Amino acid sequence: MDQDIGGAIVALKKHGLDSLPPLGIVLGSGLGSFADEAAEAIAVGYAELPGFPVPSVEGHAGRLVVGAIEGRRVALFQGRGHYYERGDASAMRVAIDAFKNLGGATLLLTNAAGGLRSEWKPPALVAVTDHINFSGTNPLIGHAGGDRFVPLTRAYDPELIRTLRRAAGEADVALHEGVYMWFSGPSFETPAEIRAAQILGADLVGMSTVPEVILARRAGLRVGAVSVVTNYAAGLSGGDPSHDETQEYARLAADQFKRLLRAFVRQAA
Repeated sequence: MDQDIGGAIVALKKHGLDSLPPLGIVLGSGLGSFADEAAEAIAVGYAELPGFPVPSVEGHAGRLVVGAIEGRRVALFQGRGHYYERGDASAMRVAIDAFKNLGGATLLLTNAAGGLRSEWKPPALVAVTDHINFSGTNPLIGHAGGDRFVPLTRAYDPELIRTLRRAAGEADVALHEGVYMWFSGPSFETPAEIRAAQILGADLVGMSTVPEVILARRAGLRVGAVSVVTNYAAGLSGGDPSHDETQEYARLAADQFKRLLRAFVRQAA
């Protein structure tokens, strides 16, 4: 165990978190308010946890909230670190490894994304089934050891995707499925890049999630992901995305998003 992970674990234990629940959820842009609904919660700011990223982006509070959702203890990561903030694709490594070391087994990632399908009117919800790393980097560059060669054939756990489908049915929420393409950001994609993404088989584009999937799979966690389509991608159906639009449509998705997550928590094994 490296020094940063050990320091984070010591800090978590000082806050009464001697262990973490098997299920963790990373809450993306504009989606963090779900953590406020946790009962009997312990909240710790990332700034108090060595190695955790302190987000610089609006809509990412930067707290770990551990509490009960639907009667089940869950670890809620209220915000994430992005590659574009500090040029570090492994920004979430310590958070993910500390989660694993203290009992984590399953990680559900959420994000706001641009949609490449005209029939997915914002704010649509999409279960991610695969990804394309278009960023030109990887969170495991420079990492030593054989575990850097992470297999990603089933990066998005098939059983978790089935659980999300069941949860969507229970919550009466429309849930689509698609492939997410990671761009480095922070600038939004150009119309030409979106046309390239379509040719390559992407259904969604965004600036997060993929590095966390790689890090989580390296740690041996089961991984699932849900995107909230907050805008049409650049050049599609009048799409000209902005950060304000992302925040606005994430808020509009809040009710159905929370219903889906609550149903997922009830059903997740």
